[in-house]
Amino acid sequence: MDFGYTPADEAFRHTARSWLTAHPPRGTPRQWERELGADGWIGLGWGDTPYGNRAATLTQRVVWAEEYARHPGTPPRLGHIGENLLAPTLLAHGTPAQRDRFLPPIARGEEIWCQGYSEPGAGSDLAAVRTTAVRDVGDPTGAYRVTGQKIWTSHAHEADWCFVLARTEPGAHRHHGLSFLLVPMDQPAGRVEVRPIRQLTGTSEFNEVFFDGARAHPGHLVGGEGNGWRVAMDLLAAERGVSTLAQQIGFEEELAEVVRQAAEGGSADDPLVRDRVVRLWAELRTMRWNALRTLGGSDPAAPSVAKLLWGGWHQRLGELALAVRGAAGTVGPDEWSEREPYRLDALQRLFLFSRADTVYGGSDEIQRTIIAERVLGLPKEARGQ
Repeated sequence: MDFGYTPADEAFRHTARSWLTAHPPRGTPRQWERELGADGWIGLGWGDTPYGNRAATLTQRVVWAEEYARHPGTPPRLGHIGENLLAPTLLAHGTPAQRDRFLPPIARGEEIWCQGYSEPGAGSDLAAVRTTAVRDVGDPTGAYRVTGQKIWTSHAHEADWCFVLARTEPGAHRHHGLSFLLVPMDQPAGRVEVRPIRQLTGTSEFNEVFFDGARAHPGHLVGGEGNGWRVAMDLLAAERGVSTLAQQIGFEEELAEVVRQAAEGGSADDPLVRDRVVRLWAELRTMRWNALRTLGGSDPAAPSVAKLLWGGWHQRLGELALAVRGAAGTVGPDEWSEREPYRLDALQRLFLFSRADTVYGGSDEIQRTIIAERVLGLPKEARGQ
């Protein structure tokens, strides 16, 4: 298979690189999203749609993702969830009215989204969600009242909207009776509450979200009532596509930093350390070729295989990041203060954060079960009702 880029792709790369050089990130993350949107860099490859996005092939989307990841100073994307998860889902399952309402603000970088999937007791086992959505017979619009708790919700404290998987059929079990709803985060007091989750790293990228009768318009039900499981699964498949290749650029940079510190500290002379470095390098190259091989395909195992590959790999990199530094790797860069009990450098954060890599986004156990049942046709795992 030819993994090379065409002359048109390389010309697109030059355009992307030139734009990033001429537009250094400035202002708030929201302002940066609007700047990207104003020049057509959000929603590449949304197909033949009237939403004002820059035309791009699949390989050109890869080029943009790689250039963005490599360019110095570019921040993590605040609009990633809306652009790369919700938008493809609306293009596949949304009504024309839903696309007209929600895609243009995403493309302009004006509305930020978060994902309401995981719950306490229903993280990787998504079919166990207990959040409910019932029609309010007293509401003239027939709005849904959403009640329940979501957890590990990225950007919830900044988001304008949340797409929520909720149970709309009382008494339904597992993947039956679920619906996919678009819920505004700005609601009257008490209906939506966001609480940051402080992690081992000292940061709070994730949140708990509590819905207490939050309203969702019936026109913002995607895919029809009771079809939420199918919509949700298609969205998760979109999660592991072009963005995986951009993620690997970050992995390359982290591996290079580990190698640099090993060389400076002398641990690179240890043959066991060198063996671990070579293995990680080879595995990263394999991940890239696998991601390119499956890009845009319909292999039902591809998303699960990709998650299994990078989750374990990133954990092993985090472990090596501490090992090459020895005892010094356990000491923080600054003295303790009441305001900040401890601070971490980049490789210490890598080690701590990567402990979750084999759990979030679908645990390794869940990914292996998907491959066993849906691809290999093995007997289904026994599940409680």
